[in-house]
Amino acid sequence: MSAYHIAVFTILVGIIRGAPLANDGNPANVTDFYQLFNNPDAHLSFAKAPTTIDFIEEHGYPAERHYVTTEDGYIISLFRIPYSHNLQNQDEKRPIAFLQHGLFGSSDVWPSLGPDDGLPFLLSDAGYDVWLGNARGNRYSKNHTSLSLKNPNFWRFSWHEIGYFDIAAAIDYTLSTENGLGQEGIHYVGHSQGTTVMLVLTSSRPEYNDKIKTSHLLAPVAFMDHMDDIMVNSLSPYLGFNNLYSTLFCSQEFLPHNDFVLALLYNICRPNSIVSGFCSSSEETTEDQGRTNKTANAVISGVMPAGVSTDQILHYMQEHQSGNFRQFDFGTKKNIKLYGEETPIPDYPTELITSKMHLWYSDNDDMAAVEDVLRLAATLPNKVMHHMEDELWDHGDFANNWEVRRYINDPIIAIMNEYEANIN
Repeated sequence: MSAYHIAVFTILVGIIRGAPLANDGNPANVTDFYQLFNNPDAHLSFAKAPTTIDFIEEHGYPAERHYVTTEDGYIISLFRIPYSHNLQNQDEKRPIAFLQHGLFGSSDVWPSLGPDDGLPFLLSDAGYDVWLGNARGNRYSKNHTSLSLKNPNFWRFSWHEIGYFDIAAAIDYTLSTENGLGQEGIHYVGHSQGTTVMLVLTSSRPEYNDKIKTSHLLAPVAFMDHMDDIMVNSLSPYLGFNNLYSTLFCSQEFLPHNDFVLALLYNICRPNSIVSGFCSSSEETTEDQGRTNKTANAVISGVMPAGVSTDQILHYMQEHQSGNFRQFDFGTKKNIKLYGEETPIPDYPTELITSKMHLWYSDNDDMAAVEDVLRLAATLPNKVMHHMEDELWDHGDFANNWEVRRYINDPIIAIMNEYEANIN
């Protein structure tokens, strides 16, 4: 549990202990705490947790929200910076760049660094049509053509479906817009789970390789034999198999947010909050404020976790235990029905991925170990390796290190620009 979660828990306990009971003293009739927070006489005012639109527009950039329906009925949200207000290039043809978040995240993560360092803004000012994806089940993608959130079938998906259906639908949609028509494909950037889903798509549906100009996998997660994350190492022996534990844990929303909790976390963690320090790592106390952008960390803490299915977590646990990069293990009976075998079919055929994959990896990443990245790379016929020289660079640094623009974002844009120059 992070420091800010502990702080929230402590605050809530204090409120509950200090709140008045009803006149009859019956605990069952205790005050409605949500109303207590919104009682103007108490001088408590909550700012509504911002959306990706807010994060973009507060810096003067135009922002749009689009709804896309997948082949299996999920309705996902895409956010867009259609053009740069600095360049005023809305009437020009703009190459498409698509960014996909990691596990527990949403499109909110990308613009949190602001216009000087955030990849969406840098891409926009470099002349790109920028799209930010959201996986099914997160705060922006909780709709379906026939299923409600209360239906357990809604949550029966892992990152396989996100890659196979969501990313495919998002790519097709961006290329169907007025600016996308006539373009051969998109540039893709994914972090953590955002890398996994791209590998799933381009190996399971090889035709999508023709729609990818360049793909940038930040901290790629596929094989997980050498992952050294404490939580994964502790839980995967129990949840990495088809058993009672995984059955009880499967197909439900993990750490669901309601409006009250989301607003509370945001107000505690936003940079101008008097208790925002609880949301930052205790390690970030040096004069240079540590390795990560504390302002961005505080903003992100207020909008995460954004919502996932427990099956996404289970699927990663299975990978850690099996040593394979393959589809979800449903148990012998369902596996035979779906795959024709007692165990899932062989590993995703990553050797079929023909689009150029840029793999960005580091020595200090406990989620994407070097050995596992190199094992993945050995299966890819068209890849470029980008090894981080900084020995301390870890999994989160790919998203919000102070030097992320210098070491990640500017180099990625340079690669995209070189590609565009060669086709024009």
